[in-house]
Amino acid sequence: MKNLVVGAGFSGATIANLLATELNEEVEVIDSKDHIAGNCYDYKDENGITIHKYGSHIFHTNNEKVWDFISKFTDFNTYMHKVYANIDGIETTIPFNINTLYDVFPKSLASRLEEKLLAKYEYNKKVPILEFTKETDKDLKFLADYVYEKVFLHYTTKQWGVSPNDVSGAVTARVPVYISKDNRYFQDKYQGIPLEGYTKVVERMLDHKNIELVLNKPFKDYKKAYQKYKRVFYTGAIDQYFNYELGKLPYRSVNFKFETHKQEYYQQNSVVNYPCNYDFTRIHEYKYYLNEKSDKTVIAKEYSEAFETDKNERYYPIPNDKNTELYNKYLEKAKDLDNVYFLGRLGDYKYYDMDKAIARAIELFEEIK
Repeated sequence: MKNLVVGAGFSGATIANLLATELNEEVEVIDSKDHIAGNCYDYKDENGITIHKYGSHIFHTNNEKVWDFISKFTDFNTYMHKVYANIDGIETTIPFNINTLYDVFPKSLASRLEEKLLAKYEYNKKVPILEFTKETDKDLKFLADYVYEKVFLHYTTKQWGVSPNDVSGAVTARVPVYISKDNRYFQDKYQGIPLEGYTKVVERMLDHKNIELVLNKPFKDYKKAYQKYKRVFYTGAIDQYFNYELGKLPYRSVNFKFETHKQEYYQQNSVVNYPCNYDFTRIHEYKYYLNEKSDKTVIAKEYSEAFETDKNERYYPIPNDKNTELYNKYLEKAKDLDNVYFLGRLGDYKYYDMDKAIARAIELFEEIK
């Protein structure tokens, strides 16, 4: 009696590895893609540059258990991610912080705003943008309106295809005003890029005598016979599992336009956001992550778009009350299945960073073991 794991991304690879190593059980891992690692898949191109096919992935976590687990399969560099944004033609760091004030405003105004921010908020506090817009002080209200307009409003509308008012607080909280001079995008204890890439990490996780991997294999080929498996771990979309019986859960997708340029660097940072200009949301430049040397560079312009079945990939669940209600109905149906477990960004309909996906898989394993 084998376990069946549907999906060879981090969620599926983690649960498969734990079943194989800790319980000494056989595991069959299937994936409809022609590669492992899901949307974290990367590869070396002809220029010797490691390309993240589905957008930039930076590993970061405060979870010791997750860090200890993934460190068994790779060494990391000490890359700490920073994001620049083009605001009024000025490239500056985001989240919007005290340093950003001095980049975009005259020194006298920036100094006054800094003084008021420090009088009102604790240093190193992250203030969600929608909370910040409730400011009543004239100067802070000006700053809140500026950040909302120049950093948040248009970028969010491009990324999610709706007004910011129609996006949940979990999303808007990811775009804070940061009362700090820390220019890093993440403040986690552990940060970095796997030295040999993410695909190699997943390859090592699945390299076990108890694990059989089958690619280019959709779950529908297995569904009729899934009862023969001891357990099924499904990391695909939960609504797809149930043939959209209750309706489709909405997602946002992303389209990447790759360009190769014969120059050492295209931009001065790995990621530059364009909140108010152009149709794309940001430009990724991949050489920065592993400090790779080449006389060429590869960039990807990222365009957000609606997810359409069989046309593009599901990237981001769209968290709001209506969608959560539909997801909970599917969750109720899932309770009728004796041996099927849902996990991952699509199975849980949650926006997971990589460490959260691994943590969820570890927790699920510990529940069932």
